[in-house]
Amino acid sequence: MAIEIKKEVSQGTVEQRIVYESGNEMAAYAAHQINYHIMGYFPISPSTEVAQFLDLMKANGQHDIKLIPADGEHGSAGVCYGASTAGGRVFNATSANGYLYMLEQMPVQSGTRFPMVMNLVCRSVSGPLDIHGDHSDLYYALNTGWPILMCRDPQAVYDMNIMALKLAEDPEVRLPVLVASDGYFTSHQKRRVQTFANREDVHAFVGERPPTGFADTLDRDHPITVGPYMNEPDYINNCYQQSVAMYNAEHVYDRIRQEYAVLTGRDYPILDLYRMEDAEVAVFLMNSASEIIKDVVDQLRAQGIKAGSIAPNMIRPFPQKAIAEALKNVKAVTVGDRADSYGGHGGNMVNEIKAALFTHGNRDTMVISRIYGLGGKDFYAEDGHNLFRFAIEAVEKGKVEVPFDYYGHTPGDPAKAPKRVLNPMKYEDLKTGLITVTPDEATGKLNVRIPPLRSLTKKPKRIAPGHGACPGCGIFSGLELFFKGIEGDIVALFHTGCAMVVTTGYPYSAHKATYIHNLFQNGAATLSGVVEMFWERKRRGELDELNLKDDFTFVMITGDGGMDIGMGPAIGAALRNHKMIILEYDNEGYMNTGAQLSYSTPMGHRTSTSNVGSKQGGKVFHHKDTAQIMAATHIPYVFTGSEAFPQDLVRKAAKAQWYGQNEGLVYGKILIACPLNWLSEDQQGSNIVGAAVDSCFFPLYEVEHGVTNITYNPEEKSKKIPLSDWLKTMGKTKHMTKPEYEESYKLFEDEVERRWNMLKAKHESPYL
Repeated sequence: MAIEIKKEVSQGTVEQRIVYESGNEMAAYAAHQINYHIMGYFPISPSTEVAQFLDLMKANGQHDIKLIPADGEHGSAGVCYGASTAGGRVFNATSANGYLYMLEQMPVQSGTRFPMVMNLVCRSVSGPLDIHGDHSDLYYALNTGWPILMCRDPQAVYDMNIMALKLAEDPEVRLPVLVASDGYFTSHQKRRVQTFANREDVHAFVGERPPTGFADTLDRDHPITVGPYMNEPDYINNCYQQSVAMYNAEHVYDRIRQEYAVLTGRDYPILDLYRMEDAEVAVFLMNSASEIIKDVVDQLRAQGIKAGSIAPNMIRPFPQKAIAEALKNVKAVTVGDRADSYGGHGGNMVNEIKAALFTHGNRDTMVISRIYGLGGKDFYAEDGHNLFRFAIEAVEKGKVEVPFDYYGHTPGDPAKAPKRVLNPMKYEDLKTGLITVTPDEATGKLNVRIPPLRSLTKKPKRIAPGHGACPGCGIFSGLELFFKGIEGDIVALFHTGCAMVVTTGYPYSAHKATYIHNLFQNGAATLSGVVEMFWERKRRGELDELNLKDDFTFVMITGDGGMDIGMGPAIGAALRNHKMIILEYDNEGYMNTGAQLSYSTPMGHRTSTSNVGSKQGGKVFHHKDTAQIMAATHIPYVFTGSEAFPQDLVRKAAKAQWYGQNEGLVYGKILIACPLNWLSEDQQGSNIVGAAVDSCFFPLYEVEHGVTNITYNPEEKSKKIPLSDWLKTMGKTKHMTKPEYEESYKLFEDEVERRWNMLKAKHESPYL
């Protein structure tokens, strides 16, 4: 049957085009049409793609947005706040724990009344880790002073992003605005979407430039003080003005959406009411699930049941009066919250709906609360029928028997409790005595004796086979080689990252020793607490019953950019000098979220947020030297290593253990291959990281009590190779040797040579 296009698409007064894209793509598409001045960002699934798509468009010259990769979400929020005070248009996108990490910045942005637009691609805020979609991050946003617009599908993501900027910049509002969509449901779902065909029409709607009259830190003739210290009563007055602005946002949004409907033919009233005109039972849901429930309403109507559904397009300010009006004749409503307000007898939405009914005199409508869809649990029409059944049963019985409960959870079965699969490793197998480390009183350094590596192959692997790493991943070959130099028991903490994700898919774990996980930004602090608790409990004699044969070696494993967002806590742990080892596996990017640039990504290298195109040739700034940064904290031992030089790495691991048990913090950095994202052959990882060493990009050295020692010098061995020879081994860098990227290559080459010469100078002098 032929499609009648005029019936299938919205009709408006501006020229539109049809695309077939996801929610993340449409957020980026709207942003590029607006052509924001600044986007500060940090990758976190599932919002990461927004920055990726914008960077790809930037590489091809499709917009002028300055994309600023921050050191973490807290930093990205600071970038955005600073940029907004300087008079331009600002954009961001984040999710889940990343949003919580920037949370303290959110009230600062709204309390000082600087507009911007941020997409919250909703995801579970979790521990244990879950990266799928629910509204637990969204509910943290409710008290931050940001108007919040809701998006049920990719079309709404596009439309709301355009309306959000106009709302944020309206003189009656002048607040930052949050645009919320469902992670992995809406963010990655491909749908047909209508867009403005011409950027000029977008600018005609939102304004080509921000309105005049806003505070601007770049206006030298009108200097301002941003964020002063305030006492009462000034602060309460400031909050009152912000509150007035928030409530203004409701009628301002209503005006904007009507203007937008004329232009596009698409209307987003504050409440999306479906067949509510005579409804006796209703279900309230938000975003993606609110579309599924409409089919259920139709099915119930066909059975003679007067059903209807409510979905808000705005939840801040909360449309209290409109909801009370919509429910005034409804006998029972089931409110589905995709997050719990633990201890609050229901999620945030149900309690706000109860307040709305009470405030407007409705004591008759029965309200049922159900928590559903946590951690990305799918919502089907069958689930919608069950939510309606709760309301129908309440009407039939004249009361709500279970006002609050979870829906879709599985009761625990003691018979199915997870059982140990891997037996603990034997201490005797781990403490071989084949490696000896003795201090040299004359030099103050350590003498290390290691046996032939083949004699260490009998030591059990610390991580069991069967994990889910990509073919050729260098993480585990590098880690296990390092662990060959560690004698006895360890306690390991892993940052979020590939190594963590692929080894701990509940209910299974590939870790044969005690393992802890915490997020990027706090791993070093967390392990510091474990270390100090161990020594304090040992001092008090509380560990005698735990069958300890020796002191633990405490090791934190970080990588996938973890030493960007986690750098501050790592430096703090170093300055406190806890007895622990921090080992960074450097795969030159945020590989666990899809190969975005990290600060360890070298200049010119291609990632999904440093694309290669006619206007951009990969990453535009140099890589961070974490080993040198940590050496500057004056910890006992710092080293670099590579699986391509196994004896060197095992020897350094043995030194690291001695220092980590006897003197204080140790920092190690090993370069490991990521064939999937380096675009290299699976079996070539060791050769590629070996070439990185021979090109002097990744020199092997140690800093022992502040004295630098190069442990392998390719120049002295007559094995130094041109930097270009290493770059040609990877698809992500092949472009760098082409003539059009010669300038970038030369800058990179000069920096590598400069750092190598500085290292040689430090090697020659104990005072550098």
